[in-house]
Amino acid sequence: MHVSIRNSFGIFSAQRIADFVREKNILVIHAHVARDYIPASLACRIAKTPKLVLTRHVLFPMKPFHRFALKNVAKVIAVSDAVASELETIFPKEKIAVVPNGIEVETWSNANRENLRREFRFAHDISFDALLIGTVGELKLLKGQRDFILAAKIIAEKFPATHFVIVGKDNSVNQNFRSELKRLVKVFNLENRFLWLNWVEETAPLLHALDVFVSASHSESFGLAILEAMASAAPIAAAATEGAKEILRDGETGLIVPIQEPVALAEAIDKLLTDENLRAKLGKQAQEFAKQAFSLERMIEETEKVYKQL
Repeated sequence: MHVSIRNSFGIFSAQRIADFVREKNILVIHAHVARDYIPASLACRIAKTPKLVLTRHVLFPMKPFHRFALKNVAKVIAVSDAVASELETIFPKEKIAVVPNGIEVETWSNANRENLRREFRFAHDISFDALLIGTVGELKLLKGQRDFILAAKIIAEKFPATHFVIVGKDNSVNQNFRSELKRLVKVFNLENRFLWLNWVEETAPLLHALDVFVSASHSESFGLAILEAMASAAPIAAAATEGAKEILRDGETGLIVPIQEPVALAEAIDKLLTDENLRAKLGKQAQEFAKQAFSLERMIEETEKVYKQL
């Protein structure tokens, strides 16, 4: 069944969900997006039987009224320890469970790295021998693309053949952030070395084509782009967001630097570009850690445990 929830107080939507829940004898309603929390809560109250489970994917604080509006919640799943800590301002600690995100690691790890690398570079007219550094994420100040470009300027001076790729839709308020970033690249006279992609349907070709994946975000609750890079065995340099620290081990599965420090970010990228053996080592260790700790199967199993406890 499809129900359109137009706002966070979707009373009519909640009634339709409750009717469906009673008809199908559903025992758990699980909401993932903040807009859906209250309609899901209302549906549980109307249907009476189901338990309410919420997942919180972001670090942004919830509203104080959620403490009362969502009193009937049975369990709140946080995708990281940092998100769990934020949730404790709204929900009792015993109602919070941490279940990190998971992905089908094999989608990236079982791919033919060399073929995908050549495919991506050929499609975008990038030399097979050139060093390629990239970042993925919606274009907005919080994602740190400006820091990425500042670091790129430093790297470009030392490694003249290096190319850079920025992937992401412009989700800034006025949708002018991409233009601002391009102006900065032009000031640095690096236009011919930057590739801009609005989005990619599959990240595997991109990630296998990179020599270094960069996450310059100022805030991350988890970091799915980082996890996909890990699954691809891409060497990673990341700003020390809560999400990056949750899934990376500094010096073991990637290099972590202070947030909003483009010079430090450039130093980490430089270290990786200079040492091919280090790139291979960190990439392989990151891939193995992704398989062990962040598989889709593990996430499903831990979520099922939450359901069964209820």
